[in-house]
Amino acid sequence: MSVPALETARLLLRPLALGDAPAIQAHFPRWEIVRHLASRVPWPYPPDGALVFVRDQALPAMERGDAWHWSLRLREAPGELVGVGGLLRGERENRGLWIGLPWQGRGLGTEACQALAAYWFDALGMPVLRVPKASANAASRRLSASAGMRVVDVREGDFVAGRMTEELWELTADEWRARAG
Repeated sequence: MSVPALETARLLLRPLALGDAPAIQAHFPRWEIVRHLASRVPWPYPPDGALVFVRDQALPAMERGDAWHWSLRLREAPGELVGVGGLLRGERENRGLWIGLPWQGRGLGTEACQALAAYWFDALGMPVLRVPKASANAASRRLSASAGMRVVDVREGDFVAGRMTEELWELTADEWRARAG
């Protein structure tokens, strides 16, 4: 299954491409963005980190049908990447998202997560969406709570900033459909 383009009121979600790596490299490696991400994210972020992620991880997973990744762009400035969102097959981790610092605090993450959840449940027919996160990541917790997700598990996890409490947030397809109306 190919990854389709998606749209929201303010965002264009375009299938991630190798050409997105330079913009990811420019915006992603910021402590404020990566500190609460899983420890598998290298830190300090290497100069070719975005290229390696897109070329060696994201694109092959997309080709296998194990992941769906998008660059996030404002409708008003479609040439500029403002973040990346992705969906992943797996038991504990199904969604990832980051927004570049200049665009944070505008509700773009909420908008992107709504589009990703709609694709996950409606297009892919998945029964449940799970998102692990550091409990210290208040912005991500607010994002999940506003989407109707709930905490279903708490454990210790390894993050870029070190070992801390990890929460697993969950939303079922039935809950999604009830909220979507």
